[in-house]
Amino acid sequence: MKVEQIYTGCLAQGAYYIVSENEAAIIDPLREVKPYLDRLEKDNVTLKYIFETHFHADFVSGHLDLSKKTGAPIIYGPTANPKFEAIIAEDFQVFKVGKAKIKVLHTPGHTMESTTYLLIDENGTETAIFTGDTLFLGDVGRPDLAQKATNLTQEDLAGILYDSLHSKIIPLDDTITVYPAHGAGSACGKNMQKETVDTLGNQKRTNYALNQPDKESFIREVLDGLTAPPKYFGMNVALNKGGYESIDTVMDKGLNPISVENFENFAEDSGALILDTRGAADFHKGFIPNSINIGLKGDFAPWVGTLIVDVKHPLLLVTDEGTEEEVITRLSRVGFDNVLGYLEGGFRSWKDSGKEIDEVKRISPAEFVEQFDDKATVVDVRKLTEYAAEHIDNAFNKPLDTISDWVSSINDSEHFFLHCAGGYRSMIAASILNSHGIRNFTEIEGGFNGIKKTEKLPTSDFVCQSKTL
Repeated sequence: MKVEQIYTGCLAQGAYYIVSENEAAIIDPLREVKPYLDRLEKDNVTLKYIFETHFHADFVSGHLDLSKKTGAPIIYGPTANPKFEAIIAEDFQVFKVGKAKIKVLHTPGHTMESTTYLLIDENGTETAIFTGDTLFLGDVGRPDLAQKATNLTQEDLAGILYDSLHSKIIPLDDTITVYPAHGAGSACGKNMQKETVDTLGNQKRTNYALNQPDKESFIREVLDGLTAPPKYFGMNVALNKGGYESIDTVMDKGLNPISVENFENFAEDSGALILDTRGAADFHKGFIPNSINIGLKGDFAPWVGTLIVDVKHPLLLVTDEGTEEEVITRLSRVGFDNVLGYLEGGFRSWKDSGKEIDEVKRISPAEFVEQFDDKATVVDVRKLTEYAAEHIDNAFNKPLDTISDWVSSINDSEHFFLHCAGGYRSMIAASILNSHGIRNFTEIEGGFNGIKKTEKLPTSDFVCQSKTL
């Protein structure tokens, strides 16, 4: 028997590939299915089942395409009601894969259909659990996402999750391996460890959620500190539950080179957003006016989902040449399938044609230190937790994920400095500010990390700001 974790860092997501004899199972596959098909062919095995732990909110699963291409049935736990053909398993039902067995453990709470799959090897030993978003390493799944689909409050769901953990997970042997659906960086939890695999025994010792004295304490601690989920989550759930276009169709439509001569008219006629996926170091030197920068080399897909939100919004791409397919693939993972094409020849072709370009003023941390004085206004777009830990004295915290809420309050007549932790998020913010006609700012390369290294600016712990910007 072989178990392989296929971990995708930019989504902090784990899919699982299980082989026993000449049969295989895949749990929570990603949207692009070719890597799984290649594994099946290489191992000369037949995919028998596709298991889904729940209707995912933070990514679009590859279950439909994988089922169509292999004929393997899709399996959900009890109470799931997808709008396509699937096996809705009963609690404790067992599925055979070669000589191995996979047992269904219904563990509602994160969502009502959430299910953990218990792997039993050829010797009858319970060896691993695939917990989806029920149990993470260091945390449990947030219980606030399924409220709209039920008549339950988040407190109700947290209580149900507590019962699931204590009746189905905690009684299992300490030696069992825990394989979660997500790791650190995912918005599906708040306190995840950086590791992606652990033993259940270690989680019983170290996971705060498994060490609460009673249900009331569990509910309070699990709900404490939850931030609002990204707005695209509900759209991803709808796609996973209701169906979506084949990834092949999405790729065929998106891999459409558009010449410089036609690109501008194409954008105006379609109402598409121009998404520039180059790195910040290149983007700030020149870009198509009103384009939005979200760099491919970073948490690209989650930020697209957080900031663009509407998965159906038409997109036109400006990319580093040769990365078009990767960009479209990563967009499709979070349901952004409406890519109309990309600028042929990249930004270089636009610039060489003599068309209008825009720029972002960017300075080094050393230059910032020279220009900074007690009258300077600084906008810090990091998360509140980062800001609270340490920030530049009197800086304003304006988290990037809420920029649609605060961008209209910016006074463009007053110059300000803009930074994040390393420069990725601040350049996203800079591009959005520019698209709103706000240009009287300077972005800081290297962000707070670079500023801190200069050791020349006062920093402080959290101070509630009363002044408005």
